[in-house]
Amino acid sequence: MLKKLLLSVVLVSLAPYCYSDSISPYYGYTGNAAANSLSWGMDSVFPDPPGLEVNAVLYNYTIQKAVNDAVTVHVQNENAQGTGYIFRETDEWRPGSLGGTEINKVIGLPGIHRSYWGDGSIEVEGNGSVTDPSVIYSYRVDPCYDPQYDPNCPGYEPYVPEIPVVDLNSLYDATDGDANIEQACKEGDTSAKCESIASDQEQADEEEKKKQEEEEKKDSRDRLEKALAAVDNSALFAESFAQAAMLDSMNAAVNMQSYTAATIDGGAYKETIVLDGGNLPDNKKGRRLNLQSQILHEKMVDGQYNR
Repeated sequence: MLKKLLLSVVLVSLAPYCYSDSISPYYGYTGNAAANSLSWGMDSVFPDPPGLEVNAVLYNYTIQKAVNDAVTVHVQNENAQGTGYIFRETDEWRPGSLGGTEINKVIGLPGIHRSYWGDGSIEVEGNGSVTDPSVIYSYRVDPCYDPQYDPNCPGYEPYVPEIPVVDLNSLYDATDGDANIEQACKEGDTSAKCESIASDQEQADEEEKKKQEEEEKKDSRDRLEKALAAVDNSALFAESFAQAAMLDSMNAAVNMQSYTAATIDGGAYKETIVLDGGNLPDNKKGRRLNLQSQILHEKMVDGQYNR
């Protein structure tokens, strides 16, 4: 009962786990590490702050054994930075002790950093067992464990951004084209920069090639259109010229065969022709002329359709 009361007084005197804006150290305690098993990992037990140091271990359990049996119980944590244990407390239950007895202990420590605390466990040697185990770790947190936590921490160093050093010799002007590629990418150089430059140049060459092909296709279409236009104009000119020649031929034939140049002396000429029977015979020469005109006209019309 006295040990149980001591455990309660210690737990009440410890401040609950919390974070503070102050850089002053603060204290806290964990939950029951053995609540679900007789072995546990510390990553799920300790809170996050890196400056945590364990300054006490509080545990209690109930021993289950026969009166005449000897049982040894170890409450322990492995050394995460080496071999053996960073913490190990042993309870010897000798023959004559009663089963169902509860034990409570508070083990003070000098302050051991969290990085040393490996897996924890309750180990039972002999013919016995423990029930209702509880293992709680009391700790102290120093926020200035990392000096960069706060400007007021000892050893704090203002942050100075790292400015990269640029090698001016490695710079190149993308507008210089192949000259800069040869300068930036020497023979055998397979750097990402050279690959990027080569890729950009290949893309530019491909675009220039496509542009030239499109211009050549356009020039070919223009030349073909001009040639076809010239052929059409020539055909129209030839047809017009042929029609004009035919008209000139017709006019010349009519002028030569229809009229006779003559000189008529002045004076009066009385009609001396007397029609026999009152009928005027047809003019055979005029009939031939009409026939020739008709033939020329039909040839001209036929020639237009044939073309």
